[in-house]
Amino acid sequence: MKIVPRDVPPRAAWALEQAGIHPLLARLYAARGVLGTDELDNALGRLLPPATLKGATEAARLLADAIAADRKLCIVADYDCDGATACAVALRGLRLLGARHVGYLVPDRVIDGYGLTRPIAQRVKAQGADVLITVDNGVASLDGVAAARELGLDVIVTDHHLPGELLPQDALIVNPNQPGCGFESKSIAGVGVMFYVLLALRAELRARGAFDERTQPKLDALLPIVALGTVADVVKLDANNRRLVAQGLKRVRAGALPCGLAALFTISGRRADVATTFDFGFALGPRINAAGRLADMTLGIELLLTDDAARADELARTLDGINRDRREIEGDMREQALALVESLFDESEEPPPALCVFDPDFHEGVVGIVASRLKDKLHRPTFVFAASQAPGKEHELKGSGRSIPGFHLRDALDLVAKRHPGVLLRFGGHAMAAGCTIAEEHLEIFEVALAQVAQEWLDAATLLRRLHTDGPLAPEYRRADLVDTLHREVWGQGFAPPVFSEEVEVVSQKLVGEKHLALKLRHQGQPVDAIWFGHTEPLPARVMMAFRLEADEWQGTRRVRFLVEGAEF
Repeated sequence: MKIVPRDVPPRAAWALEQAGIHPLLARLYAARGVLGTDELDNALGRLLPPATLKGATEAARLLADAIAADRKLCIVADYDCDGATACAVALRGLRLLGARHVGYLVPDRVIDGYGLTRPIAQRVKAQGADVLITVDNGVASLDGVAAARELGLDVIVTDHHLPGELLPQDALIVNPNQPGCGFESKSIAGVGVMFYVLLALRAELRARGAFDERTQPKLDALLPIVALGTVADVVKLDANNRRLVAQGLKRVRAGALPCGLAALFTISGRRADVATTFDFGFALGPRINAAGRLADMTLGIELLLTDDAARADELARTLDGINRDRREIEGDMREQALALVESLFDESEEPPPALCVFDPDFHEGVVGIVASRLKDKLHRPTFVFAASQAPGKEHELKGSGRSIPGFHLRDALDLVAKRHPGVLLRFGGHAMAAGCTIAEEHLEIFEVALAQVAQEWLDAATLLRRLHTDGPLAPEYRRADLVDTLHREVWGQGFAPPVFSEEVEVVSQKLVGEKHLALKLRHQGQPVDAIWFGHTEPLPARVMMAFRLEADEWQGTRRVRFLVEGAEF
């Protein structure tokens, strides 16, 4: 591992400080590319205009016509947290805006796979719907959209995934990544896209005289759910996404959140009044995701839709139990996967440029998480496969991949597909995460082909794990109140939470719980406690350490503790 302090443009840091930003925050923001306080203005009025999102205005007109004609709408969701939150936002928002007949359908991960398919379109039609709206999927569903149109359904595709060479025909597409879209926030999550469609619909209904600015429905009540889906989907937190998340957090902290989210905070032992992006990403999001991985995402969507506190509590407890099962399955699979990977090369050797792991006992609902854990541990693009559980498709493998900076996973799959036609039955995704389906007999071909692409695209510098940090922490900033200030900010993918680094003295160290290293350090001549979760190897007396800050409470006193992220020695 190489610890690399971020560059801090001095003029940007100075300008932010002169504008009244705390000196530490000014330095952190400047290192993340913020040039002025306008980028830090999280007011709703600073959101990008809905009219700049290609297809949003046209979708709004179709929906306004459908509401006026009392037509039936059906949301086709996805089974991850982004899809679940997008579905809940769509249902709540459309009802707020006057739609009387709105239902939803969640594909089954095992039977249906990903996206809008022909059978799903047929089920939507059988429910009596007139308009089909996808959320967080659909841009790659050429056959499914065609089937829906053949059945006489109007189709609106709301998605954020990268499209293929062809787009679905005869459908309204709202996706910032489609050709010709000038919307600046290309990283908006699926739930954000749907929220923008609702903003456009409200503007259309306002123009038609359904209400005015004073009497229009308040869509900002949806922002806590938008924020959760945005953080949980690990999209880049550009300025617009940060505004969406900041507005959602503001409402959550003020107690203005759906009872389902309140129940999730309670069951996960978190406090809504001091909510952070960490809570969304590591406490609430995984519990909703667990439903789609091991059970039925309907549970997660119903939790986000209910206004009954008792029902919310019941659903939150159910999701918490499913998440415990998910963690147990994931832990077992991770150990199996590591053993398989380590059998491929000696401990003294470097891992291959890309990893591909399969075991007949793997559960397809957890392969993505295991791929992420392996990628984090070995710093290699990683695919983990499980046997399909769909009837009649027992000889297919479903894989989920995670990547490292410098290796665009979806583009790599596209190249594999071109070089080996027929090997990839289906694929899609982003730069850092992607999925694919292959025949089991083609596993070795895929493994070799992926490794070949990785060999061509990755060099030694890219394969060296780098931990980017914010450099030394001045001792006067090692204060609990300042830690609270940092935690209130919006951090996440592409806008990394603060990690500091400098040489410290290790005064003492011991194992706790057999898996974690508890440390007493001397930082800038002053004592401080630290813990390195998941690390058991002893450290030398002096070490270059990377650490986050935590305000730890002990016997009524709050003090700062270091959470170790890595060390160079």
